[in-house]
Amino acid sequence: MAHEASFTFSFAQTIALLVVTNITLVISYLVTLYYNQAYSVHSKRPDMVSQKVYDLCHGQTTVSSELARDPTLAPGSVVKKLYGEDVGGHDEHKHFKSPDASQQDLQRAFESGKWGSARPSDLFLKIYHDVLCTLEGDPMVGMTSPPLMGSSGVMPLSIIAPLHDICRHMSNCIARAQKEVFLATNYWQSSDASTLITNSLKELSRRAGERGEKAIVKIMYDRGNPKQVIDNHQTVSVEEYTGKNVRMPSPEELPNIDMQVVNYHRPIFGTFHSKFMVVDRRVVILSSNNIQDNDNLEMMTHIEGPIVDSFYDMSLCSWHNEFKPPLPSSNSPASTGGLPSFEQNSHSQMFDGNEVLRDHTALPGHMQGALNGQNTSILADGNTMRDVVGHEGEDRGVGGEARNLTAVARDGNNVNLPEHLSTDPHYDPDIASEVTRAQSVLSPRGGESRMNVVTRHLNTTLKTNKDTTGNAPECSPGEEMTPLIPHPTHEPMPMAMVCRKPWGSPNHSCVHTPQNEAFLSAIRNAQKNVFIQTPNLNAEPLLPALIEAVRRKIDVFYYVCLGYNDAGELLPFQGGTNEMVANKLYGQLKEDEKKFLHVYNYVAKDQMQPIHNKFKKRSCHIKLMIVDEHIGIQGNGNQDTQSWYHSQEVNVMIDSYTICKAWAEGIRRNQNTHIYGAVSRDDGCWHDSEGNQADGAIGTDPGKLSWAKGVVGAVQRVRGAGGF
Repeated sequence: MAHEASFTFSFAQTIALLVVTNITLVISYLVTLYYNQAYSVHSKRPDMVSQKVYDLCHGQTTVSSELARDPTLAPGSVVKKLYGEDVGGHDEHKHFKSPDASQQDLQRAFESGKWGSARPSDLFLKIYHDVLCTLEGDPMVGMTSPPLMGSSGVMPLSIIAPLHDICRHMSNCIARAQKEVFLATNYWQSSDASTLITNSLKELSRRAGERGEKAIVKIMYDRGNPKQVIDNHQTVSVEEYTGKNVRMPSPEELPNIDMQVVNYHRPIFGTFHSKFMVVDRRVVILSSNNIQDNDNLEMMTHIEGPIVDSFYDMSLCSWHNEFKPPLPSSNSPASTGGLPSFEQNSHSQMFDGNEVLRDHTALPGHMQGALNGQNTSILADGNTMRDVVGHEGEDRGVGGEARNLTAVARDGNNVNLPEHLSTDPHYDPDIASEVTRAQSVLSPRGGESRMNVVTRHLNTTLKTNKDTTGNAPECSPGEEMTPLIPHPTHEPMPMAMVCRKPWGSPNHSCVHTPQNEAFLSAIRNAQKNVFIQTPNLNAEPLLPALIEAVRRKIDVFYYVCLGYNDAGELLPFQGGTNEMVANKLYGQLKEDEKKFLHVYNYVAKDQMQPIHNKFKKRSCHIKLMIVDEHIGIQGNGNQDTQSWYHSQEVNVMIDSYTICKAWAEGIRRNQNTHIYGAVSRDDGCWHDSEGNQADGAIGTDPGKLSWAKGVVGAVQRVRGAGGF
């Protein structure tokens, strides 16, 4: 009989663990605070890319090149051989405090990456310079071999949509795989979403059998297990991964696939929060979503080109143990494999050079009906994105403008295609076919209104509350929801891996990481505007950076989800709820400074108000930062305490006006946050026209027993019921 693949601690054991952990956390925090104060008096932080780091980035040997030489090696042992033991050096005192990189520093950063034909902008190089300095103490703090951290790549597709739309694209990529699939997620739960993935594994097995071949599949997730105290990387047995809580296919159901599954967690708090997939060492899917059913709006990017080798290297390092059997693409680098999507005629045929984005707007300002008097203009001067010509770091080789999303919607209206479902799969041969099918599903049929279609689509991902109704007014023909956003053919753009390793210890010592320095440096060096969307925003080092940017008259916009995991955020040293943080930030600003800080609670496309996360009806889980309209950081990392101090996160930084403009347009079209979600600058809370807060909102004072709510929230998260 198959055993359930579930968390094996009892509820009482979990409570006891949390109590001990919180006591340890307090002690560790005080020790760390003392250490940082003492250290900062006597130590000088690195202020440039050292010769050591420069040499690391110019090395000829990487973890992936060593496995190409000998595929039987365990990546963990290769990391130790090449880069030594973790020697630390992640403490907060190492954060940079001012944008002081010289042109010499920028040149050194430029020489430390392989950018292809396009020189990155100065802003990109300033950020990358600061990222590289985190490697001084621990070369693998970014989970990627240093020679592969700076690279280039293309992005044929982005998705801003409910979770199932992303799983549909993932399933198509799996079905189209030729050799191998490496899939990593934080949380895997048997669900409609997971069935989309498992069905595609069966389809891959069928197609591989027709070719007379056998595909290799590696899957990683994080489901806590006491054995991980001894061995963080637990090989999952067939009995476990076919159990009712996970329900992956058995070997008998996949006769032409050889599959390994690993359960990875670094106790106590080192969560494997990563969510990515590498297919045939040619395609990367980098997303915000787990594999489970929920009410979240999510974001995904499809990436190709040399940067795929960087993701591949990071995948090996994450797996850590020997691959049995080895990955077949170890000697087939993406840097020599072309750009698969752009080589298909169907992709270029989606675009018309005469079609431009509707009025070139990003997330336009002064929207009629915006609440609380906030200017909703973001990432824009005069409500228009900067034209993509004649500027520093301009995009080269763009085959026409980013596709007019109104044209995408119109094309979908012209056909009536069945939806790709877990109960009725319809695999497409390419991205162009997927885009048409997805938009066809969102086209009104039989007298439906456009907004009714949106409500129906958002409800399909819900485990409960499938009868949730929308109340937003009908959208105009130019404002349809467009989940799949194809990008025109373009030359590889500068990209960099800005990740972080997991840190299990119950303290805040591991913060000087590529991810965190990328976030801080982007904000510190911004000249015009900063946009952030994240479920929660409460990471302690982030808040003063935002305040400093606002005082420099940088427009800072951030979107958060009302009530997202409120209980967990109330634990000691977790940073507090979104309302508490917004209230704190506005409280530190003078009246004439507040106009530069724009805080919003997520509002779904079919709604006119935010809905608290506890109702599980309309939430948002996107993780995105856009700075000065052309620097984008997208991936797994939240702007909260857990992601900043503990979890393994995988993010990519890009330098492209074209892609960032398309992302901004997709965010505007696929949610109503910019119209209805502005919070009050008086208290940081959302209020309706009568001054009432949203149902379920805690407000700025959670009460004296907030720590108890935090324990309950932490239990839910550890047992897989809470939000990650």
